[in-house]
Amino acid sequence: MRVRPLPDDFQFARDQLHQIAFYAIAPARYAVEEKMGLQATPEGFGTPEYDGRVSRVERNLLVHEQGGNVATQTITTVRSAAEFFGVGYDAGWFTDFRDPLPAMDPDGPLKVGEAPALALADWFGFGFEVLEQLAGHGGDDDDVSAAQLWPEHFDAAIEMGSQDRGRRAVYGASPGDPEHLEPYLYVSGWSEVDRSNPFWNDRHFNGASLPFTTILEADDQNRVALDFLLTGYQALH
Repeated sequence: MRVRPLPDDFQFARDQLHQIAFYAIAPARYAVEEKMGLQATPEGFGTPEYDGRVSRVERNLLVHEQGGNVATQTITTVRSAAEFFGVGYDAGWFTDFRDPLPAMDPDGPLKVGEAPALALADWFGFGFEVLEQLAGHGGDDDDVSAAQLWPEHFDAAIEMGSQDRGRRAVYGASPGDPEHLEPYLYVSGWSEVDRSNPFWNDRHFNGASLPFTTILEADDQNRVALDFLLTGYQALH
């Protein structure tokens, strides 16, 4: 996959879709399985199959698949999205988050354009592809987790490396946050990283980041992204 330039309204749409992921899609799965991890899906993001159904966003539509039937609904409000996926809106649906997503007005109108929704889908698809490639480089003593899209941070991530040896880290693809306006790849160590190594360049967390622009401008985007993540892995070893 390749990423493309971001539309001007990307950040606005990303933040609204984050609300949908956190307050509508993840709670629908959690209510059934007590699991909340999401994944990249065709032209969007959503749940893996749970209880014979899939809840997801495709472009700028809500999509609910169950028993061979596919229902769609235009995104209007967070509350209506939660109800569409079979759960009532509940701002405190899971109370053990270290840093839960602050809620918007659940009845406030949402306006998500198709172009930024597809740009977000492209980023998550790209991120999952690179993270799955990275997982194949794990050593025999590495505990490598499955790639998941975590609803509270809205980033795709895996955990990889030996915790006993102080080498474990989170490797991820974030669509951006208050400290990073555009998407970025990151490596975040479980143990304190050695800041004398210039690779560890991000001062907002315990790790390193690779900005979207660097990936966008690369001839071989996948190679640049994977090399960055592998450099972090090797720096911890």
